[in-house]
Amino acid sequence: MAILEVRDLEVYYGVIQAIKGISFEVNQGEIIALIGANGAGKTTTLQTITGLIPAKAGRIIYNGTDITKTPGYKLVSMGIAHVPEGRRVFAEMTVLQNLRMGAYTRRDKAEVDETLKSIYQRFPRLEERRNQPAGTLSGGEQQMLAMGRALMSRPKLMLMDEPSMGLSPIYVNEIFDIIKEIHKSGTTVLLVEQNAKKALSIADKAYVLETGRIVLSGDAREMMDNEQVRKAYLSE
Repeated sequence: MAILEVRDLEVYYGVIQAIKGISFEVNQGEIIALIGANGAGKTTTLQTITGLIPAKAGRIIYNGTDITKTPGYKLVSMGIAHVPEGRRVFAEMTVLQNLRMGAYTRRDKAEVDETLKSIYQRFPRLEERRNQPAGTLSGGEQQMLAMGRALMSRPKLMLMDEPSMGLSPIYVNEIFDIIKEIHKSGTTVLLVEQNAKKALSIADKAYVLETGRIVLSGDAREMMDNEQVRKAYLSE
């Protein structure tokens, strides 16, 4: 069953068309990878789904509800979380304050505290640094914080934008292990990632975006063997 359906989506920046009628779906319990070069429209797609950029045409359907014109702040309480490109932590606030911001739509304090405990179990370094300003964390730790903050809302669908960008190889492996854990615990994941090899290695299905159009889609493992994909995105 599709938890997210994108139908004939078109997005413009002024007179420039960034997204040119794309359609795809994300089934419940899947990891879906959206891969492509810089400027292909991957980030724009995620930002349109989460209401940060308006769609010019097309529909976005979440759990059977049309959310095309739903403001982003309402989507959080509906079960959608967005881990943005560049992490976007609140640098002056502590790690703990950042995490609690992720639960701002939730009213049951006891349940929020339970979720916080589970976040600390998954990210022990965040507990160790809970009173540090988020801006003093390393890039990898900030990425964990951004993911932890999103998980505080208890999302059904998590959109992740370039989680491995700018990280050392050790942190990249750790972040992808965490994505697999998040998925295993029941959260559906839509992953935008320039590290196509890593993304395809953990995804169920993948879509290739080029200059605002989906040019290829299919099983992620099969995509890794596709000559076109290998030449464009998997060459060392």
